[in-house]
Amino acid sequence: MRISRPRLENPAGDFWGGLAAMLVALPSAIAFGVTIYSPLGASAAAQGALAGILGATALGLIAPALGGTNRLITAPCAPAAAVLSAFAIESMQGGASPAAVLLMLSMLGLLAGLLQVSFGIARLGRLIEYMPYPVVSGYLSGVGLIIIAAQLPKLLGVPKGVHFWASLAIPAQWQWQGMLVGGLTMGVMLGASRVTQLVPAAILGLLAGVLGYFGLGLFDPTLLTLAGNALVVGPLGEGGGSFADALAGRWAAMGDIGIDQVRHIAIPALTLAVLLSIDTLKTCVVLDALTRSRHQSNRELIGQGLGNVASALVGGIPGAGTMGATLVNISSGAASRFSGVMEGVLSLVAFLVLGSLIAWVPVAALAAILIVIGVRMIDRHSFHFLRQRTTMLDFAVIAAVVTTALTLSLIAASGVGIVLAVVLFIREQIGGTVVRRKVLGNQSFSKRVRTQAEMEILLKQGDRAAIVELQGSLFFGTANQLYTALEPELKTRTYLILDMRRVQTVDVTAAHMLDQVKAMLAERNGYLIFSQIPHNLPSGKDIQQYFDQVGLVQPDSPVRIFDELDEAMEWVEDRIIAEAALDLVEESELALGEIELFRGRKEQTLTAFEQCLEKRSYKAGEHIFAQGDTGDEIFLIRRGAVRILLPLEGKQAHHLGTFGRGAFFGEMAFLDGAPRSADAVAFSDAELYVLSRRTFDKFAEEHKKAALALMEGIASVLASRLRYTNAELRVLES
Repeated sequence: MRISRPRLENPAGDFWGGLAAMLVALPSAIAFGVTIYSPLGASAAAQGALAGILGATALGLIAPALGGTNRLITAPCAPAAAVLSAFAIESMQGGASPAAVLLMLSMLGLLAGLLQVSFGIARLGRLIEYMPYPVVSGYLSGVGLIIIAAQLPKLLGVPKGVHFWASLAIPAQWQWQGMLVGGLTMGVMLGASRVTQLVPAAILGLLAGVLGYFGLGLFDPTLLTLAGNALVVGPLGEGGGSFADALAGRWAAMGDIGIDQVRHIAIPALTLAVLLSIDTLKTCVVLDALTRSRHQSNRELIGQGLGNVASALVGGIPGAGTMGATLVNISSGAASRFSGVMEGVLSLVAFLVLGSLIAWVPVAALAAILIVIGVRMIDRHSFHFLRQRTTMLDFAVIAAVVTTALTLSLIAASGVGIVLAVVLFIREQIGGTVVRRKVLGNQSFSKRVRTQAEMEILLKQGDRAAIVELQGSLFFGTANQLYTALEPELKTRTYLILDMRRVQTVDVTAAHMLDQVKAMLAERNGYLIFSQIPHNLPSGKDIQQYFDQVGLVQPDSPVRIFDELDEAMEWVEDRIIAEAALDLVEESELALGEIELFRGRKEQTLTAFEQCLEKRSYKAGEHIFAQGDTGDEIFLIRRGAVRILLPLEGKQAHHLGTFGRGAFFGEMAFLDGAPRSADAVAFSDAELYVLSRRTFDKFAEEHKKAALALMEGIASVLASRLRYTNAELRVLES
C-alpha cells in the first residue's frame, strides 16, 4: 500500500476541525473506557478513562495517515464499548483475574485490528459495505440498548455488580446526587443544539455535569474528596506504579495466555472487527455523499486496522470512523486527512494538560452521555416497516438481531445477523421472477424476411417453438420457479429457446434442472436452444464453458447454442418450414415468374420486364451497397440470402433483417430516391435481379398497367411486413 502525506489545502480549517472533533470524541472515549474497565474493580474506572484517551490519540494519529479518507475522524466508539464491556463481564464471571482480563482486552483489540488489515488486503471492503440494512440496523440498535442497560445502574449510583433490572428494583440504594448530575448532563446535551452550534453538545453536557457536581459539593463536602469516592472517575494513576509499568507488566504476562483463552478471544475479535469495519465504512459512505468524494474502502480498512493495532499496543481501546465527530469536523472547515491527525494530537495534549482534572469527572455524567448516544443508536424508523406487508420480514430480521443481542450476546447476534443476511439475499432473489418474457414462434419472428407462403406456415405451426427470456440468478433458490415456468412448454413444444442475455449467474442446481429439461425435450425429439449466453459475468464465470463442464452441452445432445437470439429463431423457423414440405433448396436460381412479386403474370409481361432487369452475382460477405450510397435500384433475390446491417461506432453493426430467396430489398431508395439508410451484404453467394427506377419509369411509359401492378405488389408486401411487425409489438408489450 502506497502511503501519501495529507495535502494541506486549508490548514486553518483542518486545525479547527480537529479541535472540534476532539472536543466531541474525547468525552465519549473517556466514557467508553470507564464502561469497559469498570467491571474489573474499584480502581479500574481511572484506567479505563486513560485507555479511552490513549485510544483516541493512537487512532487519531495512525488511522488518518494510512487510511486515506479525507475529513474522517477515527475514535473509540459505542460498538467497541459494547463488545469489550460484555467480554469483560463474562470473563470476570468466569473466574478470570482482573490482570488476565486486561491482557485479553488488549489482545482482543490487537487481533481485531489485524483482522481488519486482513479484510483490506483480501479486498473485502466492498463486501462489508453491502451488509443488508436490516442486519446493521438491528445490530446497532442492540448495541444501543446494551449501552443503555449498562449505564443506567451507574446513573442511579447503585453498588457495582448490580445489573439493569436489579438496579430498578432497589430504589432505596439510588444516589440522588449522581441522578441529579446525570439528569443535568443529559438535559443540557439534548437541548444544547437549540442554543448554539459552536460548541459540541457532549462538551456542554459534560461541563454542566461537572459544574453541577461541584455545586452539590458546596452543600456536601464529602463529594469534594477523591479517596473512596465512587461518584467520580478518580486519579488516573491510582492502583500503584506508573501506567507504563502496568502496561509493561501486562504484556510480560502474555506467556500466561493459553489456547483456551485464545479461543475465548477469537470470536469476539472477529465480531469486533466486522462491527468496526461496518461502522467505519457506513460513515465513509455518508461522508462521500456530503463532500462529493469517493473513499477507498479496502485502503481505509487497512488504515483503521493499523490504528487499532497501535491503540492496543499502547493500552488504548479500539475504535472506528465515527459519524458525530466526522460531521463536526466537516462543519468546522476541515478539508484533508490532517484534521484527523490533529484530533489525535490534541487528544494527547488535552490529557497532558488536563489529566488531573479528569479525575473529578462524575461517573454519572459519563453514563448520561453514553445513554444519549445509546438512544440515538436505536433505529426508531424501523417501526415504519410494520406498516406494509412487504417490509414486515425486514422488521422481523431487525427484531431477531436485537433480541439475540439482548438475551444471548453480541457474538451470537453477529452469527444470527450473518445467517439472516443470507436469508434476505435468497428472499430477494426468489421474490423476483427469473422469466422476463415468454412468447411463441407464431407471435414473434426472426429478422429473416419471409415470403407470404412461408409466413403462413409460421403463423400456423410457429407455436411449436417457445422463446423464453430469462433474467437474474439461476440458482438453487430459483431453479424450481424456472422449472414451473417451463413445464407447460415441455409438454407441447418441439423447440424451446432460452434467451440468456440477462442471466447473472448459474449454479449446479440450475444446470441440473436444465439437463432434465433437455432430457424431457429429447423424449419428444425436441431441442433445447440457448442464445446469447454471457461469457463475462461479474463473477468471472463463463456460463457456456460451465455448461460444457457439467455435461449439459455434448456433441450428440439435442442442445444448440447461438450467439444471437435472431439466429436461433431463424434456425427454428427454417426447420418448421422445411418440415412443412416447403422446398427451401436454394441451389437453383428462381425464374422471374417464380418470384412473389411477379407470380401469375402473363408471359409477355414477364418477357418485357426481364429485358429491363440486370443480373448480378455477389460472393458471401461482399457489399451490395453501403449506408449513404446513392442509388435507385430495387433488388430481387434469385438465390442466396442478403443481410441488411446498420453501421455503428467501432466497426460494429446492428442486424436489421435477412432477406432470402424470392424476397426483395432496396425498395426505399427505389421509391423515394434518397441515399441508402443501411448496408446490404451478401450473407451467402447470391444471384440477384436488379431494377433501377430510371429503367422502370421508361418501362411504365409503355406498360402502365404492368408497372402499376408491380407498385401494388411492393405496397402489398410492405403492408404485410408491417402487419406482422405490429402484431409482434403487441405481443411484446403484453
